Amino acid sequence: MKKKKPINIKDRGERSKCPMTNTLDLIGDKWTLLVIRDMIFFGRKQFRDFLDSPEGISTNILTERLKRLEKHGIIEKHSYQDNPVRYEYSLTQIGQDLEPVLLEIN
Repeated sequence: MKKKKPINIKDRGERSKCPMTNTLDLIGDKWTLLVIRDMIFFGRKQFRDFLDSPEGISTNILTERLKRLEKHGIIEKHSYQDNPVRYEYSLTQIGQDLEPVLLEIN
């Protein structure tokens, strides 16, 4: 039986084995928690909905944050229109588990 090689933290894009460091790297920037907040508290799901946020996130930053959240399993992307292709986003269980944290911050 072939032994699985452990995944190197560098391969996962992590700079540390510390969970706190990795969490802050993922959601500790200016915009990521606001995107999650908008999903939890304001029901925002579509790209244009996030652009309506009063903080005024730019399209390139929003695109990057949504991709990062999807990559780390916090949100899922679903196609709701084919021509042109449009997506809406929903929180995974991991993303939903962040609600008590956001409530405490609020």
